[in-house]
Amino acid sequence: MKVALVTGGGRGIGRAVSLQLAKMGYYVIVNYCSNQAAAEETLAAINEMGGQGEILRFDISDKEAVAAALSGWQSAHPDEYIEVLVNNAGIRRDNLMIWMEEEDWSKVLQTNLHSFYHVTRPLLQPMILHRFGRIINIASLSGLKGLPGQVNYSAAKGGLIAATKALAQEVARKNVTVNAVAPGFIASDMTAGLDEASLKKEIPAGRFGRPEEVAAVVAFLASREASYVTGECISINGGIYC
Repeated sequence: MKVALVTGGGRGIGRAVSLQLAKMGYYVIVNYCSNQAAAEETLAAINEMGGQGEILRFDISDKEAVAAALSGWQSAHPDEYIEVLVNNAGIRRDNLMIWMEEEDWSKVLQTNLHSFYHVTRPLLQPMILHRFGRIINIASLSGLKGLPGQVNYSAAKGGLIAATKALAQEVARKNVTVNAVAPGFIASDMTAGLDEASLKKEIPAGRFGRPEEVAAVVAFLASREASYVTGECISINGGIYC
């Protein structure tokens, strides 16, 4: 059984990625923190298309909760290991730096960057022992370009991109690849509050992207065909360049 874990797999990009991996034959663990109904909808969609999976609740920003959930899953599946990890879950708490509260700074860093360590580290050893693994981190245009009102989010995603490049060099000889994708404006819950009509004027493609377009790139990076691609950050943004 090939197993993949998608954090924040209940909605938006996470749901699209979960469905795409299921199409590739993966048993998909759909992680969620608060929205169980959305996670169950994703799992139902996977089952309807003939795939298999389960939902697994844990808060990616809580190191102890992550460790308990992942060790519990591994104990229940001693003959399996998670060979594909998609670090997708994240939050935004936008504000200009001058008015940004420390809580909003810390929570965004905890959820979008520290979680990379919490979730990835315990899954690395099995990937290395089996000499195969795929780690795909969902970064952002903000992490490459930096966007006003998103100093916290830009810092977190920029750090995630740098961590991607560093870890890729540590594990490449073990046939474990580590890559990131950096979506621009994608129609999802994360962008629901943005002024789409105004922002589309800044996008050469003239539209917001779709979660399925991000999932297609993630699927390639998760595949055997991408074995020589590592340490990369692929932009998916309709032509916006830094």
